[in-house]
Amino acid sequence: MPILCRPAVAVPEHVITQEQTLELARRTHADHPQLKLVLRLITNTGVRTRHLVRPIEETLTHPGFEVRNRRYEAEAKERVPEVVRRALAHAGVEPPDIDMIVYVSCTGFMMPSLTAWMINTMGFRPDTRQLPIAQLGCAAGGAAVSRAHDFCTAYPTANVLIVSCEFCSLLYQPTDLGVGSLLSNGLFGDALSAAVVRGTGGTGMRLERNASHLVPDTESWISYAVRETGFHFLLDKRVPGTMRMLAPALRALTADHGWEADALDFLIVHAGGPRILDDLCHYLEVDDHLFRFSRATLTERGNIASSVVFDALDRFFAAGGTHQDAPGLLAGFGPGITAEMVLGRWTAAPAITPQRGAPPATAAHPNGSRGVTAP
Repeated sequence: MPILCRPAVAVPEHVITQEQTLELARRTHADHPQLKLVLRLITNTGVRTRHLVRPIEETLTHPGFEVRNRRYEAEAKERVPEVVRRALAHAGVEPPDIDMIVYVSCTGFMMPSLTAWMINTMGFRPDTRQLPIAQLGCAAGGAAVSRAHDFCTAYPTANVLIVSCEFCSLLYQPTDLGVGSLLSNGLFGDALSAAVVRGTGGTGMRLERNASHLVPDTESWISYAVRETGFHFLLDKRVPGTMRMLAPALRALTADHGWEADALDFLIVHAGGPRILDDLCHYLEVDDHLFRFSRATLTERGNIASSVVFDALDRFFAAGGTHQDAPGLLAGFGPGITAEMVLGRWTAAPAITPQRGAPPATAAHPNGSRGVTAP
């Protein structure tokens, strides 16, 4: 079965603390009628630090959508290659070994996608498949893993590179003064991440089953309004309570696989805010300790959109992972309201170790050639 290898994660060099965020809110919105509520909500996020792609003084200005989108493209091209190279190294593969690139981002727009630029500049084959995902928001990290799982199931020797590039700070809109918008200004951060799903070999999460679930009639709860000034993030006050509606989908997925949610050994989930994790503990009846990596991501980097699950997974790897064949779940939540979920078992050693002198694997391959075998 395909294995999700250790991610590589990078955050920009500009840092803003919660104390600085609160002081900016007090100074910038001193006359806001709900300022006390906004300050309390930002404090309750538990986000201590966030990373920004540009200095805060520049972030707070709005030079126009065109300038911002050019900035997104330039920063992505500057920062993506390094995180991709580290992810490939973690998986023990090279650019020519990759058969598909899944690129996820909801904070800027490019056509052709950054995948075309990567293929042209980073040594990937011209026949590498491209799958950009732009409109699933924070859920896109989970969706990217699921689509990689599907591809490697169809082509068992294939390898898929996932890249997430989220510069949430480039969406700051000075004129958006609703409570949800001001809360978002103190919640979201910037980050990049990448990970490889190997069809054979590798160490990490062995992917076994994936699923999606959309909560009916919640399309407007998380959305973008696209205006002359760019993307305006809209966040409904009901969003923090969505785990009451999504937790049953997580339970159903594990039950369909013959597992029980409260018996999972590890949980890597999108931490949109502290209540998301608190409610999951309640509705899944699991110990809060299982969410320690997701909480650490939220505390140290804020909500980094589709990169959250990869940052939390990287922390899980850094802590030593868990025992062989331990069951776990990875899930992202986002607009829709949507959950993108993947079940798998932990693999602490390569799944396939070819014997000396054995011929290489020749299973069906998406481009008619042999995929990389296990190291």
